[in-house]
Amino acid sequence: MGNCLDSSAKVDAAQSSRTSASGISKTSPSSLSIQSYSEKSSNSSSLPTPRTEGEILSSPNLKSFTFNELRNATRNFRPDSLLGEGGFGCVYKGWIDAHTFTASKPGSGMVVAVKKLKPEGFQGHKEWLTEVHYLGQLHHRNLVKLIGYCLEGENRLLVYEFMPKGSLENHLFRRGPQPLSWSVRMKVAIGAAKGLAFLHNAQSQVIYRDFKASNILLDAEFNAKLSDFGLAKAGPTGDRTHVSTQVMGTHGYAAPEYVATGRLTAKSDVYSFGVVLLELLSGRRAVDRTKAGIEQNLVDWAKPYLGDKRKLFRIMDTKLEGQYPQKGAYTAATLALQCLNPEAKARPSMTEVLATLEQIETPKNAAKHSQTEQQRIAQVPIRRSPARNRTPQNMTPTASPLPSYRQSPRAR
Repeated sequence: MGNCLDSSAKVDAAQSSRTSASGISKTSPSSLSIQSYSEKSSNSSSLPTPRTEGEILSSPNLKSFTFNELRNATRNFRPDSLLGEGGFGCVYKGWIDAHTFTASKPGSGMVVAVKKLKPEGFQGHKEWLTEVHYLGQLHHRNLVKLIGYCLEGENRLLVYEFMPKGSLENHLFRRGPQPLSWSVRMKVAIGAAKGLAFLHNAQSQVIYRDFKASNILLDAEFNAKLSDFGLAKAGPTGDRTHVSTQVMGTHGYAAPEYVATGRLTAKSDVYSFGVVLLELLSGRRAVDRTKAGIEQNLVDWAKPYLGDKRKLFRIMDTKLEGQYPQKGAYTAATLALQCLNPEAKARPSMTEVLATLEQIETPKNAAKHSQTEQQRIAQVPIRRSPARNRTPQNMTPTASPLPSYRQSPRAR
């Protein structure tokens, strides 16, 4: 899964959603609600039914690993196997047999990413089970593939496909990786939009709720895949217009109406997409405490320039060195502005967002340039572990309850 988790700043314990001091639920098995469907069969799936923890964990799509198997696959979770660290825990590189899924020798078999929940983590058993639940049922080329899990004693682990290029966050904001070209940035945006559109258009709608650069992973060809479904939520059903829930997410990405009221809709994800699109255009973080004044918040700083062709260059990433189509950049900026509309109903759907991104014109030699650029970037080594440089400026807030939220009405 590459650098699967973003390095994360600690969240105050009073704001965390732990179900016990250890982060592991001690209550009876959870009951979640979502149907099983895939990219090819979403139209023929049945209505959603509640699923117990036992039913979730018995998914035929997932392998149940023993702790000893994953310990062997990761060389006993050795430090040099560490890929990243976040609020959930640590992610390690491991190897398993492609056919039997048993542990294999390092360098042989299939590479996987093993995410290990730390007992004192801010995300507990509920989020772990939610991830197993959704990724055990959802199958799409723009969602990261969950291979299996381990539930043994207090050990909670997840096994994913390995994403060699790591996260979008690493490429945009960390020193070292070669800057992404315009064509690759648009490819990432389109891939991520396809993933969200799939979730939103499913017969049983899924709201992702934690869309951000660190949760967008990249394969060897820079194809984007959404990861970390611990905060995903089933969309409203019947005549309901929203889901009322505790506000969870990451500062700078959460939609303002969701933060203010706790009312969650698919348009909340659209707002978050607009923020990430701004990050792709500007090369700046959604929230950057090293900046002064209004520049700390990317949306507040960039909004005045998004609708003005003559001023747009002021927010464009200098690492692009001007190598981007002005018309395409303006179209993308206008789209970002629409996604960031304060009125949720006025925002486009992800289907509309995807259609606009795919229509953005690029120079005639863009295809050739894109291929050459990707080959050049592929030859540049990517730092394997963001955890090796854990200074505060390299950390981003983990998914957590947002403190500006007080109390929201419960769904009846």
